[in-house]
Amino acid sequence: MRGALGLLCVAVVALPFTLAWRYDALHRAVAAQAPAPAAGAAPVPRVAAPAAAPPVVLAYHDVGDERHGRFTVSPRRLDTHLRALREAGYRTLSTREFTAYLRTGRAPAPRSVYLTFDDGAHGLWVHADPILRRYGMRAAAFLITGRVGTHRPYYLTWPEIGRMAESGRWDFQTHTDDGHDRAPVDATGHRASVFGHRLWLAAERRRETVREYRRRIAADLDRSVRAVTAHGLPRPELFAHPFSEATDGTDARVLDAVLRERFTAALTNSARRPLPPGPRAAAAGQVQRTAVTRGTTAAALLRSIARQAPVAPGAAGRPLERAGDWEFPDDMAGTGVGALTGKGPYPPGHRYIWAGHRPVATADWTSYRLRAAVSGLRGPGTGAGITVRAGSGHPVKLTVGRGAARLAGQGRVRSCRLDPAAGHGLAVTVTPAQVRVSVDGRPCALLRAHRRDEAEGAGGFALDVRDDDRSGHWPAFTSLTVE
Repeated sequence: MRGALGLLCVAVVALPFTLAWRYDALHRAVAAQAPAPAAGAAPVPRVAAPAAAPPVVLAYHDVGDERHGRFTVSPRRLDTHLRALREAGYRTLSTREFTAYLRTGRAPAPRSVYLTFDDGAHGLWVHADPILRRYGMRAAAFLITGRVGTHRPYYLTWPEIGRMAESGRWDFQTHTDDGHDRAPVDATGHRASVFGHRLWLAAERRRETVREYRRRIAADLDRSVRAVTAHGLPRPELFAHPFSEATDGTDARVLDAVLRERFTAALTNSARRPLPPGPRAAAAGQVQRTAVTRGTTAAALLRSIARQAPVAPGAAGRPLERAGDWEFPDDMAGTGVGALTGKGPYPPGHRYIWAGHRPVATADWTSYRLRAAVSGLRGPGTGAGITVRAGSGHPVKLTVGRGAARLAGQGRVRSCRLDPAAGHGLAVTVTPAQVRVSVDGRPCALLRAHRRDEAEGAGGFALDVRDDDRSGHWPAFTSLTVE
């Protein structure tokens, strides 16, 4: 009896301390949320939104003090983004709604976005959640599950994740368990994403084998999925590539296969070709996102979303008259459409200039006709080109010189001789089954598709001009229409 009474006394005395300890532990595991920024603290821009458009995926990272880095968006800026989206008529999607769209192609709203936040940073609970609550919006956090609760206060804790899940505003997907890092991938010490590449095993002076690589990334993904479901959350349906790095070759094929076995799709900011959300992207295993950084204004965000809205070939009209519809490679940043039309300026140090016409908005084109006129063809060192099905798995390129034209694609080449001239009129007709070219009103070349694969063969077009002689006399497209 005395022993029992003693234990009871100890329990009674210890109870307040136990409760205090548990409260303190929970308090440290669940930080206080910051209030949302003052309503209307920043003006919302007026940017025309498309009448209807498929979902666009926005890729954020942390939310907090802007001094923390390029990928940390301030609470005030996020508030302005979400208010601008709401006023422009955009609705946010849950992961279930978004993956249903990937399967069916049917969007649940005329205009929508899927908000994603990579890494699982602490700022999602402290800053982003109150802002989502203000606007009645939803988002998905892509967790590095092995880092949850570590490196405090940078990463979320599982109790914070639980609170976010209970709110109904958040879904939780995977961003690897412990694969968000860089390491040497060859004997020279070149470092790259450990998830997207086979590693260099320095002690054995070799790279991982394909089998070792597959086993490693599969084990990481399985740990990540188990960590999420072990905390009572739904099984992740989507994966976001670490660093949003796309890879090529054997490693890419292995990684794609492992991801397809586990997820509906993988998200990346740097897809190997334009893959806007939809069944075609899901079939390819990659969905393209739009990166949002510290410097992204609300106006720039709305314009970027609008630019991704699909445009029908018949609505493209005269693309050379709309300078903002052209995208040049990174090493030609600042180059304008004048470099294609003969007006300049031209990027210094280049002999070849290339630009794509709204690659994402035209990514699903399968049937269209281009009519163009080219001038300034002076000799074998100058030429102009049109690539159709651009950015697809089966691009086809027409190259035109002073006295010859060449059509190449899918490992085949067709050529024709032309009456030598400084300029030519071109017509390129694209269907799922073939690409047909006429020059100066006469049939020139035809390439039939190996198979009718619209998912791999869809795509818009790009233009290029070439001055191999460095003469400074560039060819020019003097007209271009799309039908």
